[in-house]
Amino acid sequence: MNGFLIDLDGTLYRGHEPIPHAATFIQWLQQHQLPYLLVTNNSSRTPAQVAEHLLAFGIEVPETAVYTSSQAAAKYLTEQRRGRSVHMVGESGLRIALEASGFDMEGTTPPDYVVQGIDRSFTYAKLTEAVRHLKAGATYVLTNPDRMLPSDGGLMPGAGSLAASITAASGVEPVVIGKPSPIIMAYAIERLGLPAADVWVIGDNVHTDIRGGVVSGCRTALVLTGVATPENVHEQMASAGVTPDLVCDDLAHFIDQFTRLGGK
Repeated sequence: MNGFLIDLDGTLYRGHEPIPHAATFIQWLQQHQLPYLLVTNNSSRTPAQVAEHLLAFGIEVPETAVYTSSQAAAKYLTEQRRGRSVHMVGESGLRIALEASGFDMEGTTPPDYVVQGIDRSFTYAKLTEAVRHLKAGATYVLTNPDRMLPSDGGLMPGAGSLAASITAASGVEPVVIGKPSPIIMAYAIERLGLPAADVWVIGDNVHTDIRGGVVSGCRTALVLTGVATPENVHEQMASAGVTPDLVCDDLAHFIDQFTRLGGK
């Protein structure tokens, strides 16, 4: 049996805009009882908020079918057993995941960790505080490296763009949790309960989704509905240095190609 790790932004939706065939694709998975997990680098929402957001597009999934970079970051910190004090640069999805795992968000200075995700209220003051903590010895953990994100009005800067400024100022490279990091990929594959070779990674970003699948030993399918488009797909693959197993116009096209492969 095959399992599926599916991206969200640019694959199932763009901001508040539905992507054609996304709802049909999820229904197809559910009807065929194929195991899947919606894996997102977006750290701003909780799984429940993601599930609610998907309902607006006619996509009904349990929150347990959603796995975020915030959850993976909290799991990673728990496994380190170094300390419980965190300085966060991010939004509510990251804060809730860290608090649910028992981390102290108002603890000692310097903190044990600086954990950073997307923060659409990022300021010079936040940059300064994060850099000072890192200079004092905190470990830098980045939820995801995406420099740009699909949105309603086009691409917008992502967590990776903020991380570039923090790294430039502090001289500290972060531990990256989200795709293409093997950290989130290993956690997601473990949750599916299948060998990596039986898992398909589906997404719109060659640098994150497809690279993450390739380095983890999964099969990969690139959909041209987000960061990758019919116009830039060859440039994207060349710059990433990886090639997906399938390139699909959209998720309906993936179903067709997957079926032609005999569902393997």
